[in-house]
Amino acid sequence: QVQLVESGGGLVQPEGSLRLSCAASGSIINILRMGWYRQAPGKQRELVAAITNGGTRNYADSVKGRFTISRDIAKLTVFLQMNNLKPEDTAVYYCGVLRGPDMYWGQGTQVTVSS
Repeated sequence: QVQLVESGGGLVQPEGSLRLSCAASGSIINILRMGWYRQAPGKQRELVAAITNGGTRNYADSVKGRFTISRDIAKLTVFLQMNNLKPEDTAVYYCGVLRGPDMYWGQGTQVTVSS
Protein backbone atom coordinates (compact mmCIF):
# COMPACT_ATOMS: atom_id res chain seq x y z
CA GLN A 1 0.00 0.00 0.00
CA VAL A 2 1.01 3.56 -0.68
CA GLN A 3 -0.27 6.38 1.48
CA LEU A 4 -0.52 9.87 0.02
CA VAL A 5 -1.00 13.08 1.96
CA GLU A 6 -1.86 16.21 0.00
CA SER A 7 -1.78 19.82 1.04
CA GLY A 8 -1.89 23.30 -0.43
CA GLY A 9 -5.34 23.79 -1.88
CA GLY A 10 -7.57 26.77 -1.19
CA LEU A 11 -9.32 29.79 -2.58
CA VAL A 12 -7.39 32.11 -4.87
CA GLN A 13 -8.27 34.97 -7.16
CA PRO A 14 -7.85 34.69 -10.94
CA GLU A 15 -4.21 35.14 -12.00
CA GLY A 16 -3.12 34.03 -8.56
CA SER A 17 -0.86 31.14 -7.60
CA LEU A 18 -1.00 28.04 -5.43
CA ARG A 19 1.42 25.24 -4.69
CA LEU A 20 0.20 21.73 -4.01
CA SER A 21 2.27 19.09 -2.23
CA CYS A 22 1.86 15.33 -2.02
CA ALA A 23 3.99 13.17 0.25
CA ALA A 24 4.14 9.42 -0.33
CA SER A 25 4.85 6.78 2.28
CA GLY A 26 4.39 3.06 2.80
CA SER A 27 5.35 0.56 0.08
CA ILE A 28 7.25 2.99 -2.09
CA ILE A 29 9.36 0.52 -4.06
CA ASN A 30 8.63 0.38 -7.78
CA ILE A 31 6.83 3.71 -8.05
CA LEU A 32 6.75 4.43 -11.76
CA ARG A 33 5.03 7.78 -11.93
CA MET A 34 3.65 10.49 -9.64
CA GLY A 35 1.15 13.01 -10.83
CA TRP A 36 -1.71 15.37 -10.26
CA TYR A 37 -5.21 14.90 -11.55
CA ARG A 38 -8.31 16.99 -11.13
CA GLN A 39 -12.04 16.54 -11.21
CA ALA A 40 -14.51 19.37 -11.63
CA PRO A 41 -18.21 18.93 -10.80
CA GLY A 42 -19.96 16.90 -13.48
CA LYS A 43 -16.73 16.08 -15.27
CA GLN A 44 -14.38 13.12 -15.41
CA ARG A 45 -11.09 13.07 -13.60
CA GLU A 46 -8.31 14.26 -15.89
CA LEU A 47 -4.54 14.27 -15.83
CA VAL A 48 -3.04 17.65 -15.06
CA ALA A 49 0.67 16.84 -14.86
CA ALA A 50 2.85 13.82 -14.17
CA ILE A 51 6.49 12.97 -13.71
CA THR A 52 8.01 9.54 -14.23
CA ASN A 53 10.72 7.99 -12.10
CA GLY A 54 13.11 8.88 -14.93
CA GLY A 55 12.14 12.54 -14.67
CA THR A 56 10.01 12.85 -17.80
CA ARG A 57 7.23 15.37 -17.35
CA ASN A 58 3.98 15.72 -19.22
CA TYR A 59 1.18 18.25 -18.92
CA ALA A 60 -2.38 18.72 -20.03
CA ASP A 61 -2.55 21.23 -22.86
CA SER A 62 -4.77 23.47 -20.77
CA VAL A 63 -2.07 24.03 -18.14
CA LYS A 64 1.12 24.13 -20.22
CA GLY A 65 3.12 27.24 -19.48
CA ARG A 66 1.20 27.89 -16.25
CA PHE A 67 1.72 24.78 -14.10
CA THR A 68 4.99 23.08 -13.18
CA ILE A 69 5.40 19.65 -11.62
CA SER A 70 8.50 18.89 -9.58
CA ARG A 71 9.61 16.43 -6.95
CA ASP A 72 11.87 15.89 -3.99
CA ILE A 73 13.08 12.34 -4.42
CA ALA A 74 14.59 12.09 -0.94
CA LYS A 75 11.28 13.09 0.64
CA LEU A 76 9.13 11.23 -1.89
CA THR A 77 7.14 14.38 -2.40
CA VAL A 78 5.71 15.77 -5.58
CA PHE A 79 4.72 19.39 -6.04
CA LEU A 80 2.47 21.26 -8.42
CA GLN A 81 3.17 24.94 -8.80
CA MET A 82 0.14 26.60 -10.33
CA ASN A 83 0.47 30.12 -11.68
CA ASN A 84 -1.92 32.40 -13.54
CA LEU A 85 -4.85 30.40 -12.27
CA LYS A 86 -8.15 30.64 -14.10
CA PRO A 87 -11.71 29.98 -12.93
CA GLU A 88 -11.76 26.89 -15.14
CA ASP A 89 -8.97 25.43 -13.00
CA THR A 90 -11.45 25.07 -10.15
CA ALA A 91 -11.64 21.41 -9.17
CA VAL A 92 -10.67 18.84 -6.60
CA TYR A 93 -7.04 18.01 -7.22
CA TYR A 94 -5.83 14.48 -6.52
CA CYS A 95 -2.35 13.14 -6.19
CA GLY A 96 -2.00 9.85 -8.05
CA VAL A 97 0.86 7.40 -7.86
CA LEU A 98 1.43 4.47 -10.20
CA ARG A 99 3.21 1.63 -8.45
CA GLY A 100 3.59 -1.46 -10.56
CA PRO A 101 0.15 -2.18 -12.03
CA ASP A 102 -1.71 -0.33 -9.28
CA MET A 103 -2.84 3.28 -8.99
CA TYR A 104 -3.05 4.94 -5.59
CA TRP A 105 -4.90 8.14 -4.83
CA GLY A 106 -4.76 10.85 -2.23
CA GLN A 107 -7.86 12.20 -0.53
CA GLY A 108 -8.03 15.25 -2.78
CA THR A 109 -7.68 18.95 -2.11
CA GLN A 110 -10.07 21.62 -3.29
CA VAL A 111 -8.78 24.43 -5.48
CA THR A 112 -11.21 27.26 -6.11
CA VAL A 113 -10.36 30.14 -8.42
CA SER A 114 -12.80 32.99 -7.97
CA SER A 115 -12.91 36.73 -7.48
